[in-house]
Amino acid sequence: MATSTLRPDPDFLLIGAKRGGSTSFYYDLITHPQVAPLFPRPDHLPKAAATKGIHYFDSNYFRGRRWYASHLPSARARRAQQSSSGGPVITGEGSPYYLTHPEAPGRVARDLPKVKILAVLRDPVMRAHSHWKERVREGRESLSFSEALAAEQDRVGTDASKLADPRFYSYAHEHQTYLGQSRYGAALERWCQHVPRASICLVRSEDYYADPIAELDRVAKFLEISPGLFSTGEARNAAPGADLPESDRSQVRELLRPDAEVLRRLTGISWDWV
Repeated sequence: MATSTLRPDPDFLLIGAKRGGSTSFYYDLITHPQVAPLFPRPDHLPKAAATKGIHYFDSNYFRGRRWYASHLPSARARRAQQSSSGGPVITGEGSPYYLTHPEAPGRVARDLPKVKILAVLRDPVMRAHSHWKERVREGRESLSFSEALAAEQDRVGTDASKLADPRFYSYAHEHQTYLGQSRYGAALERWCQHVPRASICLVRSEDYYADPIAELDRVAKFLEISPGLFSTGEARNAAPGADLPESDRSQVRELLRPDAEVLRRLTGISWDWV
């Protein structure tokens, strides 16, 4: 924090979606020689991997900009990397709760008016189920998938209205909104009220996994770095478990269909069932 004034703002934010492939995508992004990882670098500490997300604009906004900047590489570190990469060096973070936290878009627009926004969006039905499986695996979800969906609104209650207070945190809103965090249309409509649409780049998770280099190169153009320099790794943060029964799949499709239509009209992104 003492050197926060020497640490430039991030150039991009990867805002989600949670369980949408954002972890794999972020770690592929930072293989690019023109993308600097967050501070401290994993090669400077006994860390298994680079830090992915700071979660400032959702859960830590009360800590202030000096705290946020303390996680970013310094201008000196960027210049050192630029000398070896031969091109401009950028940096960014990936915090998947940004996509659906109601206050995040306004906070980002105020603090980082020039930042570019990335989002990796997975089929919302499969994302919701994967999210639930993750909570079960972590021992934080005791309800069945259908029971958890039915309980979602009661669990969140009035928490969403309290999130304007930077010090208020809701575990249910971040970790048990299985349907809520699959409503990409509503989330992106909110983001577009604060951020120019031209500053937002969207990736379908299915397209990324089918041809990662093509999608990464498309994003490189958006970020204004050189294409063709990525080294894709394995799928990260996978959640094993039973497949979603067709009866549950159909039910969730119908619950999410209106929002998926909003997303299709807003962005052109769709899935076979929409």
